[in-house]
This record gives sequence, C-alpha cells and structure tokens, in this order.
Amino acid sequence: MRGPRVRADGSASRPYLKSNIEQATKMKLHEFLVSPSETARRHGPHDRIVMSSRVRLTRNLRDTPFPGWAKKPERVKILEMVRPAVESLPEMKSAFSEVMDNLSVLDRQILVERHLISREHAAKSSGSGLVFNREESFCVMINEEDHLRMQALRPGLQLRQAWGAIDHLDSELEKKLDYAFNNDLGYLTACPTNLGTGIRVSAMLHLPGLVLGEQINPIIQSVNKLGLAVRGLYGEGTEALGNVFQVSNQMTLGENELTIVERLDKVLSQLIEHEENARQTLLEKKPKVVFNHIGRAYGILANAHSISSKETMNLLSLMRLGVDLELFPAGERATVDELFILTQPAHLQKQFSDKLTAEERDVLRADMVRDRLKHVNRPDTKKGGAELDKPSDS
Repeated sequence: MRGPRVRADGSASRPYLKSNIEQATKMKLHEFLVSPSETARRHGPHDRIVMSSRVRLTRNLRDTPFPGWAKKPERVKILEMVRPAVESLPEMKSAFSEVMDNLSVLDRQILVERHLISREHAAKSSGSGLVFNREESFCVMINEEDHLRMQALRPGLQLRQAWGAIDHLDSELEKKLDYAFNNDLGYLTACPTNLGTGIRVSAMLHLPGLVLGEQINPIIQSVNKLGLAVRGLYGEGTEALGNVFQVSNQMTLGENELTIVERLDKVLSQLIEHEENARQTLLEKKPKVVFNHIGRAYGILANAHSISSKETMNLLSLMRLGVDLELFPAGERATVDELFILTQPAHLQKQFSDKLTAEERDVLRADMVRDRLKHVNRPDTKKGGAELDKPSDS
C-alpha cells in the first residue's frame, strides 16, 4: 500500500488543469470504439476459458465530499478537476473523453456491454464522466460511487500485467491529484468493502464444462469460502449468461495489492484445471450428451428466425465449447466471440437507425446469426475426442 504523493519540493500535489486532448476533434462513440471483429481476435494466455482479466482501483480526493454526498456544483467541480488530469496521462493519449450528460442511453448501454463502465455509472448524469483509451485497455470512471474508478483490462489470464499497468497509471495520476489517504486505513472509499488498497481484481471465465457437468454450484461455494466473489456477466446481481462468470476478490484491507493479485491468480489456475477436467470427463463419459447440446445449439442458431439475447448467449456458449473441443474449425471462435458482442441489445440497436421493439430485435438478431454462420458446417463429432456410436452412460 502506498502513501500520498508529494512534489520534489515537498509541497502537496495540485490538480492538473490542462488537457492534452483538449483541442482534439470530437468523435462519436461508435466511431471510436474498437470493432467487435478486432476485439474477438485478441488473444491472451488461457483464453479458451479466461476471456479477460481486469484490475480496478478506487480513489477519492482529499477533503472533498464523495459523489453520493456531493451536490451537483461540487460534482461538476470535481469532474473539471479530475478529467483533465486523467486525459494528460501518456496512456490516455488521443483518448475518448466525455461527460455522461452528452452520452445517449444507447451509448451508455453499449459501454456497459463492452464492460468499460458499470451499470451504476451508466445511470449517472451531471458531474460524472469517463475517459478510455483507443485500445480499450484503460478506462477511468469519474464520479461513479467514488471520485475515481480506474481499470486496466487485458485478454486472457493476465492479472499481473493488468496490475502493473494500472499501478503505473495510478502512480502518475497521484502526482497530479491529492488522494484521500489514512495511515491506518489506507485509501478512503465510499463503500467500506473497497477500503484500504481500493483494489478489485477480477477475471471473466467461460465455464460450460462445469455447468453441463453440474459441478458449478459446489465450485462456487468453494470459491466463496476462499473469500472470493462469483458473479454474473455484468457483475453483482446479474445472471451468468452464456456460462460466463466473474470471479473477484472481496477483501481490500489487510493485504497488499500484489498478494491479492497472486492469490486470485492461483485460484483462477485451479478453476481452469477444473473446467478442463470437466470437459474431458464429459467427453469420456457422456459424449452423446455433449454432442447433442452443441449440435442443437448450432442447429437453432443456424436456422432460427427469431431469438432472444439470452438464448443467443447461451447457445453461442455451447458453440464456443464446440470450437474448443475441435467440433468446429479453430478459426470459428472469432466468429462466435464477435457474435457475443454484436447480438447484445444495445449493439444490435446501434446498427439500425430506427428504434426497434424487442420482437424486431429478436428477428434481426436471428437474421444476423444465420448470415454469419452460413459458412460454418455442422459440428464434426469425429474430431471431438469420442465417436457418437460409443456406448455412453447418459
């Protein structure tokens, strides 16, 4: 845990008021975001199972009311102080920077679907903002629950790399802003669960083997006993759509940041092993069940004329498993991962100028998926590690 930074002359850091992107041409959000196809082709260690890694730090300004207590003029003043400081960081060169008031409801939902902002931040208005870089590897939410919530994102299992990146960004920002810090309690936060280091380390895991093998609940209970939280696709209070789970630390006080990162990294390595074993066990003992799930998923996706977002996510999860089990060519994982993004409600809506009803979205979603899967042949079960006519205990 680090203490508050001071200048070389011993004086306290003052807010940085100039922005290195102040004169930059304003771009619309959809023009700035990385294309789903590019996102789907990013690779990292163990990315068959670990879809992404994230390290988030929570910080507040000294002698300044937290966003939940601050009045509108105070929140605006904090935003005007913090936003240029974030923009001035080398990691944020040519970044997208905007106040929440200027983002449409649809744009905010797209950012939630990209996991760049929280659902809570999407509901903010005056006095809140965000800054994220072109690669979408760094994002800073300003005046969410705290003055600063900054995160580093990396594909695959890269917790240590994400920690190193956000630690450096935080250290640079601490030279420009005076953080609220207590020698006994560490960094002060709006919620006691973030007190101390203010760190939240998490990874997004694709665990269809454990779900199909009915082992997921005991695994979640075991992880919870280790002081870690298991949540759904969009965090606390959300469903694990597409067999995707978020695993994160719960304690931020009493351990240093690196210890927390390494402890979670060790647990994730065990979860990867459990998922790999679950997949292998299913192939050995219940191949027909596995092939049936994957074959039905492909059949519905390739032929449906109306399909909901939830059903699409769950079926794409099974197709992704099929790619991992070599029932589909390896290159098709990028197709599946791109569809994971494109078929979500806000992303689908953004592709059409007119407002769509839920029923119209379901039809257009089915049309898109059918079109993308036209070149994909039915699953080749002979490459799946077991033959369909092999006796099974299913």
